[in-house]
Amino acid sequence: MLADRDTPRSGPDDLIVIAVRIGVVVSLGALAVLTDPSTRAPLAVVFALVAVAAGYALLLAVARLVRGSGPSPIAVSGTDAVLALLAVALTGGVVSLAVAILPLVVIANSLRSENRRGELFALLVGGAYLGACVLGSPSTTTVAAQISAGLWWTFYLAAVATLTGVFVRRLDRQYRVVAESRAEVIAEHQALVEERDLRSRLLDSQQARLDGLRVILHEFRAPVSALTALARAATRSAPDPMLDLITANAEHLQDMLDGLAEVAVTEGGAVGRVRERPVRLHDLALSALAGTGLPEERRSVIVSPTDAMVRCDPQRLHRMVGNLAENAARYSGGEPVEVYLARERNDLVVEVRDRGPGLSAEQLGQVTQKYVSLGDKRGTAGLGLWIVSELTTSMGGTLTLSARSGGGLIARLVLPVQVW
Repeated sequence: MLADRDTPRSGPDDLIVIAVRIGVVVSLGALAVLTDPSTRAPLAVVFALVAVAAGYALLLAVARLVRGSGPSPIAVSGTDAVLALLAVALTGGVVSLAVAILPLVVIANSLRSENRRGELFALLVGGAYLGACVLGSPSTTTVAAQISAGLWWTFYLAAVATLTGVFVRRLDRQYRVVAESRAEVIAEHQALVEERDLRSRLLDSQQARLDGLRVILHEFRAPVSALTALARAATRSAPDPMLDLITANAEHLQDMLDGLAEVAVTEGGAVGRVRERPVRLHDLALSALAGTGLPEERRSVIVSPTDAMVRCDPQRLHRMVGNLAENAARYSGGEPVEVYLARERNDLVVEVRDRGPGLSAEQLGQVTQKYVSLGDKRGTAGLGLWIVSELTTSMGGTLTLSARSGGGLIARLVLPVQVW
């Protein structure tokens, strides 16, 4: 495992972890107040759990910052899981928003675990979540809905643990390669020029692989957001649209996993290999917008003609439309995000329009660069528009950002495709 992961020294990363843990505790308090009283336990019981979680978070913070160490990883993961599952059971079971804490618990445990313990832990948490659904769900919820939600989250918790384990193991191997190479350089007493050349090639190779992994990690957010939205919709009475979206996002997630296998090779690029197939534009646009987490009233899709189909790589097109829509949603406030797709001769034209603050002429030239994040919406990797730019270039298309009349931004893609 990573050499610095278990060191006793505290630093900025520890402060971030502490802040996240405190934020989760605060969110539980808000959830207790906002949850319908008919679906949750008595408020005093829920706040008792919040108090326990707050005390637990405080103890971990003191242990880490003052003593430089804390309880064993197994104890921390187990306690986190128990508190999260109790929160689910006490705030509505299958309808509880506290289920969003479980992926955080699984990811944190996978970062601490070795071999396949992370996947086993995720399966145990998923099984316990099923029990929390049965015990804590409203009486109006059917047993079938409770079991479906439990199995649904069990699968995706295991998927999250598996992906996290893959990323950690790959980074471990990369760091070992770098360490071994540097040791060989020192042992052989190579000339200064040769040593610098070797170091440069090693760092370039490592950066290329890390860039690929960062792209996949960035793209993983959209399917997770969509799956969360679908899980919340599981108790509603509109199964057909929900199943359509589940299928579309599951396919996209599979495509992303396939891309990870190719990006991770030694000389692999950050955008993966092209896989073309017939795509219905309207369905793809709906799936991409669902991944942004926008409510339906803030989504607008226009396709011309309405039944248009093209032959292209759906994973790439989904990523481009999804990243542009996610970027528009982040800055558009409460205004709708409009997605327009049209087939014009042998080109596909995509426009994503928002009513956000827009960009200055100088920012328009910077925003598609890697790791650039402008405006006051911090906390992103600055990769979304860079990914769109890279994909557009690889497909022989063009990306244009321009101001929208009346305020906002228009992102316009023109891509050569085969008409279907």
